Amino acid sequence: MGFPDRIERTVDLAHPPSKVWAALTTAEGLSGWFGNDAAIDLRPGGAAQMSWPDEPVANMRIERVEEPSVFGFTWRVDGMPEDDPRRTYVEFTLEPTPQGTRLTVVETGFAQLPAGNHRAGYDSHVEGWARELGELAGYLDAA
Repeated sequence: MGFPDRIERTVDLAHPPSKVWAALTTAEGLSGWFGNDAAIDLRPGGAAQMSWPDEPVANMRIERVEEPSVFGFTWRVDGMPEDDPRRTYVEFTLEPTPQGTRLTVVETGFAQLPAGNHRAGYDSHVEGWARELGELAGYLDAA
């Protein structure tokens, strides 16, 4: 069996899709749960950037925007050089439910990484998505 290429997480949120969409696709929303500072040009081909204290800036390229149901971007994997052209693709899918929104996040592209970076990058993103989706839920509950 080969190394996993995909991380998928689903969370049910007690908030309408419009509120979840804003948390995912605005600088205010992203800086409230995902990074300390954020900027985003919400259009395919647009750039987004997130930063944290004492960590490298995450530069993203917006790939897909289908308001209010699908948002996707590419970004560099942890541990890879800044100038490495390989990126993973992250896609958020929002589905309305009677209780709010079912949010699914899928990140793919880990198989393209060199063997030494594959496990480290994959593991850090598995851990990161579990933490970040918890922070998203907390942000939405507090807002």
